[in-house]
Amino acid sequence: MTDASVETPGELPARRGPVLVIAVTLFLNVAGFTLILPVLPFLVGRYVRPDLVGLYVGLIVSVYALCAFVAAPVLGTLSDRFGRRPILLLSLIGSAIGYITFGIGGALWVLFLGRIVDGLTAGNISTIFAYIADTQPPTERGRIFGLLGAVVGFGFMLGPVAGGFLGAYSPTMPLFAAAAITVVCTVWVYAAVPESVAHDRPKEAWQWRQMNPLRQLASALSYERLRVPFFAAFCFFFAGAMLQSNLSVYLKDILQFEPTGIGWTLFGVGVMDIISQGLLTRLLLPRYGARLLTRFGLGINAIGFGMIAALVFVPKIEFLIASIFVFSLGDGLFQPAMSETIANATPPDAHGRVQGANQAQQSLARMLGPLMAATLSPVSISAPYWAGGAVAILGMVALGVRLVGDDGLEPPTSSV
Repeated sequence: MTDASVETPGELPARRGPVLVIAVTLFLNVAGFTLILPVLPFLVGRYVRPDLVGLYVGLIVSVYALCAFVAAPVLGTLSDRFGRRPILLLSLIGSAIGYITFGIGGALWVLFLGRIVDGLTAGNISTIFAYIADTQPPTERGRIFGLLGAVVGFGFMLGPVAGGFLGAYSPTMPLFAAAAITVVCTVWVYAAVPESVAHDRPKEAWQWRQMNPLRQLASALSYERLRVPFFAAFCFFFAGAMLQSNLSVYLKDILQFEPTGIGWTLFGVGVMDIISQGLLTRLLLPRYGARLLTRFGLGINAIGFGMIAALVFVPKIEFLIASIFVFSLGDGLFQPAMSETIANATPPDAHGRVQGANQAQQSLARMLGPLMAATLSPVSISAPYWAGGAVAILGMVALGVRLVGDDGLEPPTSSV
């Protein structure tokens, strides 16, 4: 018997309600985060010289990722032991506090403080994916991950547009809107999401070394089947982090975009994410498998990076639209296929820990990527995008040489 508030993984798939709430919460959370992207360079520009805006935007993004890198494995381990629900609630509350702090501002260090608070509680995405891994059979995970990818696309599509419009009135308004959205998510999760980790499920003895992000990452990599997927995912997120941290500054300088224009550009990214993850991936993944889609996605992604870099030679909105189309297509094909590969190669009792380690290596990539972009942009404004394409190609080559964790493979049963 399990506690009444806890449903076993076998019971949850029959009830789609929690999955629906999780999906809507993910949408609102992503929308809340992306609300701030169009105004970030304008907020930072209040406190630094114009020639330093790109550097400090990169540093702020990197500080957030550093904190998430430290915290994500801790939150993943805690979610394995104490459940997904309390960790998800903690993460949402931390995000709300971080947004409010960033919105209050008043000094550059307050902006950093807001991102630090948000980063230290940034366990919501990995916890959501662990929740789905708990509650869905291996044959369903690819489809659900694809749908969640489309949900992320919707959030990424609508959030920046709303942020651009709100930012036209005040650069701080998107921050307070994001905080309000996150509070709504918190209340809904508290009321409607049951626990997915049964109290009577066997648990490993508590070990403080599990809280070390590097050790937990190494622990996950002790599964040989996870090494190449983790490396490819690192390349993908490292390259993406260079773009994410620099694109608003890049568009501001190359095309003289204001927050509204930046918001519409990110809207285009979201549209393609929805099409590629919500439609194309659902059709292609069962037919061609994760092995092909991960490589194909990274290859298209690399072409998109090259096209964005070429905007310095062809500073036209039409070329920007084509570049975003190609980049986002590759992005959307890669992510759900890689999520399925990692989930299917993970033991049933380690989804939280492995997803936490996966979140940690993504955070490490998102910490180092913006630093690389900040280092390269003074050399050439387009250098981060040429470098991003090269890194994506590196990940594609690694997958082409050997992708362990074959399609349809059942997860192993042994523990780390």
